[in-house]
Amino acid sequence: MSFQLMVGTITCLLTVIWGEPFIRVLRLLGLGKNIRERGADAVVDRHLEKQGTPTFGGLLFIVPALATTVMINAVNVLTGRPEGRSILVPLAALVLFGLLGAVDDWEGIHGLREKAEGLSERAKFAIQVVLAAGIALALYFPLGISLVSIPMVPERIDLGLAFIPIAVFIILGTSNSANFTDGLDGLAGNVSVVAFGAYGVIAFLQGQTWLSAFCFIMVGSLLGFLWFNAKPAMVFMGDTGSQALGATLAIVALMSTEWLLLPVIASVFVLETLSVIIQRAGFRYGVWRYGDRERGRVFKMAPIHHHFEALQWHEAQIVYRFFFVSFLGALLGIALALL
Repeated sequence: MSFQLMVGTITCLLTVIWGEPFIRVLRLLGLGKNIRERGADAVVDRHLEKQGTPTFGGLLFIVPALATTVMINAVNVLTGRPEGRSILVPLAALVLFGLLGAVDDWEGIHGLREKAEGLSERAKFAIQVVLAAGIALALYFPLGISLVSIPMVPERIDLGLAFIPIAVFIILGTSNSANFTDGLDGLAGNVSVVAFGAYGVIAFLQGQTWLSAFCFIMVGSLLGFLWFNAKPAMVFMGDTGSQALGATLAIVALMSTEWLLLPVIASVFVLETLSVIIQRAGFRYGVWRYGDRERGRVFKMAPIHHHFEALQWHEAQIVYRFFFVSFLGALLGIALALL
C-alpha cells in the first residue's frame, strides 16, 4: 500500500503545482462558466455570483492523473503485460469521456444553443452510448472481464455476454450521476475522492496492485483539484471532469468485480440521480393528472443538493454532510467486499 499512497501524494503535488498557472490560462482564454438563470430563486441568486468562474477544470486533474499513470505503467504497456493492457481501459474512459465533456463545456460557453445549455441531451446520450459500448466490449473481449462478486458468496459469478449490456448501463449511469452531482463547490470532487479511495482499498485487498495504484492516483489528483475548487471555487470541473470521473469510476468498479457495491460506495451519486428521476416523473404526472407540471413537483429543485439549497442550507453544510454520507457508504462497501 505504501507505493499506492506515494504515487497518490506525488500526483496531488503535481496537480497543485500546475493548478494556478492553468487557471490563469483559462481566464485569459475567457473560458468562464455561464450560469443558468432558472430554478428556485434562492438557488439562482446564490449561483449568479459564480458567473464567469473558469470551467474546463477537469483537465486540472485528468492531465496529472494520465501523466503519473503512464509513467508508472510504461514498461507494462510497452511489453504487453496483462497489467499494461488493463490500465489502458480506465485511461481511455478518462480521456474519451473527458473529451465529450469538454465539447459540452465549450458549447455551453460558445455554442449556438440557449445560454449554458451545452450539447442537447439526445446528442450527448447517443455519444455516451457509443463510448460506453466500446469500453464494455474492450473489457469483455481483450481482457476477458465478465465476473461479478456478491457479498457472502465465496465464488464469483461469470455473466458471459450479459456482462456487456450491464457494463454499458453502469458506465452510462455513473457518468451521468457524477454530472448531476457537480453543482456545488467541492461536492463532486469530495464524493469522488471517497469512492476512488474505497475501490483503491478493495483492489489492493484483491491483489490488483496496478488498479489500486490508479485509484489512489485519482484520489491524489482530485485532492489537488479540490485545493482550487473549495468554496469559493477558483475553477469548476465542468462536464470535462464530471463525465470523465463517473465513467472512470464505473470502469474501476467493473474491473474489481465489486460493481454491485457501487450504489453503496457512491451512494450520493445514486441519491442525486434518483432525485432527478423522481422530479421528472412528478412533473409528467402533474401534466397528465392536472395539466400543470408544478402540481407534480416533489423537490423544490433537482438534483437534490439544490433542494437543500432552496431550504436555506449553506453550501458548505450540504457538501460536508454529503461527504459524510459518502464516507459511511464507502466504509460499508469495503466491509461488504470483505464478506
